Amino acid sequence: VLTQRLGPLHLTARVVGSEPRGYGSRLLLEPSPIGRLGEATPKRIRLTVRSHSAVPEPGGWVEVLAILMPPPEPSMPGDYDFGRWAYYQQIGAVGYLYGVPQAVAPPRWNEIILARLENLRGAMTARVRQVVPGRDGVISAALITGQRVDIDPTDQTAFRDSGLMHVLSISGLHLALAGGFFFWTIRAFFALFPSIALNHPIKKWAAIGALVGSTFYLLISGCEAPAVRSWVMLAIMFAAVLVDRPALSMRAVAFAAALIVLITPENVLDPGCQMSFAAVIGLIALAEWSAAHRVEQERKSWLRGAWNYVVGICVTSIIAGLATAPISIFHFDRASPFGILANLAALPVVGVVIMPAAVAAMVLMPFGLDYWPLVAMGKGVAVMMAIAHWVAALPGAGTVVPGWSGWCVAVVMAGGLWIALWRRPWRWLGLAPIALGIGFAVLAEPPELLVARDGRTVAVRLGNGLAFVGSPADRYAAENWLRRAGDERLPAQAIGGNGMHCDDLGCVAHVHGVVIAVDMRAEALTEDCATADVVVSSSDAHGFCVGPKLVIDRRNLMTNGAYAVRFSTPWTVETMVQQRGQRPWSAPP
Repeated sequence: VLTQRLGPLHLTARVVGSEPRGYGSRLLLEPSPIGRLGEATPKRIRLTVRSHSAVPEPGGWVEVLAILMPPPEPSMPGDYDFGRWAYYQQIGAVGYLYGVPQAVAPPRWNEIILARLENLRGAMTARVRQVVPGRDGVISAALITGQRVDIDPTDQTAFRDSGLMHVLSISGLHLALAGGFFFWTIRAFFALFPSIALNHPIKKWAAIGALVGSTFYLLISGCEAPAVRSWVMLAIMFAAVLVDRPALSMRAVAFAAALIVLITPENVLDPGCQMSFAAVIGLIALAEWSAAHRVEQERKSWLRGAWNYVVGICVTSIIAGLATAPISIFHFDRASPFGILANLAALPVVGVVIMPAAVAAMVLMPFGLDYWPLVAMGKGVAVMMAIAHWVAALPGAGTVVPGWSGWCVAVVMAGGLWIALWRRPWRWLGLAPIALGIGFAVLAEPPELLVARDGRTVAVRLGNGLAFVGSPADRYAAENWLRRAGDERLPAQAIGGNGMHCDDLGCVAHVHGVVIAVDMRAEALTEDCATADVVVSSSDAHGFCVGPKLVIDRRNLMTNGAYAVRFSTPWTVETMVQQRGQRPWSAPP
């Protein structure tokens, strides 16, 4: 992992992945050894191409002039660690290019398959966008090939606030619908021939065909981690059909979880992994409870079937929403109170129109017969997008929620697992830890002082919420702090407030009787060190400022990273380096 900024550097690298992004592209490269780094050259680097240029094919070799930087660290102690994710993707540096990449060699023979698969993804994306123009085509292509980079930000916000963001990420919903469509279609085709249906195991044939089709969909979608996890669970389900075992059971979920933990244990901390397993466990528990309490109806009508379908979507949306809500709040600090409404309106469109049309388009595309399925898919996407924007516009949609601590989420999820796994009346004892975790999460005291590594982005908690001391230099950290605090304001709207006084030399804030001095210039150190309880300075005050209880200066920040301080009794001081620990991806610079 790179520990300092380098460049500009001339690099020769193999293209592992590439995708267009707006007017440029993003490349994943495996560089040859860099002179000054030698054996410490990162295995992979991720670079942004800002200028419009041809996107190089995966597998080929390019020469680039690049700026390299360490993967971003958390903006505050306990926040999301991009560096950890990058480490397990073998990405040791990020950066951007000057100019455009220059091709220097074609793919090697063992890289041609990967290159052809990526080229096929690109060709399919272009075909979908050609038939379905505009924003509908961008989302339609994302649902088939997984390339979401050009989705309009307003559409992303609408899907997020309405609770439909899971539809844009190819995962369990898409793999299940695609696999189910393959399974049903193949089995229905063989059922047309009585001599075959009565003498051969067409259900098992359909399971094999569905597994092959789902695997192709996985490869075309880009093999992202949520899709791979969902494919593993789907493959286990079809394998259960082949050996005459129940396809949907807690054993299948446990087997899939054990397989993922053995192969990629780092995924245990991934929000997508946690949410997918939480939703599946909740839904299978619901299915088992429903099977145990089912009452056979003597007479079924289409009206009864439609009513059961609507009730089923409502109940499954509630269960999946409740199961994933604590994880969503912990990782993303957001709740979608109208998610049930959005899913009730949109999932029938996804299940009946969009995904069947997408699967049909994939199958018919090689024969040039994909036009009408893509048109139908585009119409369905337009309806889904209208639903997302309508729900997102409702008052209170996409509510920002203050972040929960990790142990509160763990206690809540433990209670949920207790309810889901047991089948006896004592299962409902799981409500106690759920209530305990939620209670402590609501009553938890957030930090009263936040300091970014640059020393110039500082926030204190006043009576009206988080307030920045001057204009924050690190906009990303400032936006993240507000979101974690459950505050929907922009950083420019949260500067200053009652209890804070500033002049040309710095600012002084009073928080719960604690005097905090933030110095803009070194000249203010003498006075502030004599009068303040806490001094924050972007200059070096080491060994000079000894009066305050706590001094956070340039040397502290370079060594410890960002700070979070609580002024309860006793004071609690957390640092980014302390929270990250000594890990391969968190070596201090």
